[in-house]
Amino acid sequence: MTFNPDADISRGRASKRGRTTGIAVGGGLGVIALFVLSQFLGFDVGGLLGGGQQQEAAPDSSLEECQTGADANARVDCRMRGASASLEDYWQQAAPAELGLAYQPPQDFVLFDQAVSTGCGQATSATGPFYCPPDQTIYLDVTFYDELESRFGADAGPLAQMYVVAHEWGHHVQNLAGVLERSQDGQTGPTSNAVRVELQADCFAGAWVGSASQTTDASGVPLLRTPTRDEVDQALSAAAAVGDDRIQQSTQGQVTPHTFTHGSSEQRQRWFVTGYEQGPAACDTFAVDGAQL
Repeated sequence: MTFNPDADISRGRASKRGRTTGIAVGGGLGVIALFVLSQFLGFDVGGLLGGGQQQEAAPDSSLEECQTGADANARVDCRMRGASASLEDYWQQAAPAELGLAYQPPQDFVLFDQAVSTGCGQATSATGPFYCPPDQTIYLDVTFYDELESRFGADAGPLAQMYVVAHEWGHHVQNLAGVLERSQDGQTGPTSNAVRVELQADCFAGAWVGSASQTTDASGVPLLRTPTRDEVDQALSAAAAVGDDRIQQSTQGQVTPHTFTHGSSEQRQRWFVTGYEQGPAACDTFAVDGAQL
């Protein structure tokens, strides 16, 4: 999915933080943060739990050089800013109209290098992309996309990259709706609340992709072109690559469904398609029984 070259992406909610050193965490994480920070791929979040040294905040940049759709097509950091502009436009309309939800944007969408201090603690690149409820901010080191392709075999095309952002934006919508807390019951498995939360975020991502070409800049210029079938397949490739079964098979040589926290590859693809074809109102993963999940 490509941006219209003349579209203005400057209102995208994305900033860039430089490398940080040391640890600037004053205490432990809350329960909801632990569940959400088991994050997109289920990476080890032990590095987020440390406390210790204070440090100066890294300088912020709002990616001022990323101004147009042409910039977004050429550079991954500008693509993230453009994606955030489109997601913001989409959810401002879809949240109240489709979900009956009063929408407020995330506080920020932070692209960081190696490590960053967050409202949930200190994060590193190994944490993977995540949404932090206490500061309502999405965090992403764009080098994650290299790992998504090299380690998990996903297509690393532009729409695959934006699917990751849209999934985390979905967690923000869930936070506004009070849904994230449902994953705090400590249960795992293919029909657990933890999996239902993740599949709903996948469905929300698909809903955005299905309507992304209708989002516009401040002048009414469409931000994105209608995705091709190949581009949708990029997103589906990414969804399959981060299925619990795929990850478990590649990392431990066997699949243990009772430990699932994010959903199987088949589940993640299917719920993405549900959102893509039917919109966010069809994304109530908590309303279906286990056989339909």
